[in-house]
Amino acid sequence: MELRQLAYFVAVAEEGGFSRAAERLSIVQSAVSQQIRRLERELGVPLFDRSTRHVKLSGAGERLLPEARAVLAAAHRARQVATDIRAGTDGVLRLGIVQGPGDRIYRVLNELAAVAPRLQVRPRRLPLPDRLSAVRSGELDAALVRALSGAPGLELLPIWTDPLYVALPAGHPLTRSAELKLEDLADLPIRLAAREDNPPFHDLITDACRAAGTVPPPGPPFTTLQETLADIGVGTPSWTVFYEVTGLPEVPRVAIRPLAGPTLTTSLAVLPGPPTPAVRRLLEILARAPAPLPEVGVTLGADVPGHYPPCRS
Repeated sequence: MELRQLAYFVAVAEEGGFSRAAERLSIVQSAVSQQIRRLERELGVPLFDRSTRHVKLSGAGERLLPEARAVLAAAHRARQVATDIRAGTDGVLRLGIVQGPGDRIYRVLNELAAVAPRLQVRPRRLPLPDRLSAVRSGELDAALVRALSGAPGLELLPIWTDPLYVALPAGHPLTRSAELKLEDLADLPIRLAAREDNPPFHDLITDACRAAGTVPPPGPPFTTLQETLADIGVGTPSWTVFYEVTGLPEVPRVAIRPLAGPTLTTSLAVLPGPPTPAVRRLLEILARAPAPLPEVGVTLGADVPGHYPPCRS
């Protein structure tokens, strides 16, 4: 059974004759008659009563007519959905995501929903290696990644940058500066997570220190952001560097100052080649996403409750 046979059947039924159906379909009458006979043979029932001067639906034809219309309508919808998928306004976008910063990711997804309301976004939060593997295998269409300079078999499209922040004891002389450079921190022990915990971010900071001609002495290990900042506020003077996830943390006896470079780049990891329509639509939204507002330094001396997740890519 072919869709055109059903279309011819509906046309004959609606026009009341083969010649008028042929005119409507812009084909010769013999082609219409031939395809209707083939459809009748395949179905094993007569669709029209040809015993009178006018062509009328048989009982079987009358019953099958709404089914044929439903099939043709479904085929039309399928074609329309395919058209919308090609335009990036429908379909499914499987996206690997990261935390924050702030509500930017949610704002991007809301803007995407506004311009492509039928495009279903299925966000997944996975560890970085699993995120990249999922894009390579086709399990994800794209994935957000931080501080990554390269990924074998994938293309990294930079989409935004975020500032980095230094946390150090509130009473330290360096807190007099509104902004800090890595050279300023050369003699103060740094609390940095082990490379295996977050290779891209670890390499970003260590490479930037080397580029600045400084190698800060290692301090106690970075655990979670909340625990590390609490230790900085009461322990031997040290510092750490982090990026905003859910707003700048507020911790007693800790000062937070912007770092004058480097910045943290977030990229979209995709397979090489032209992007899929859904990914292309996402890139259009990301291209017009506003840059983050600059934050001012924070110094606290009172206890403020809250939980802040560790920096993860």
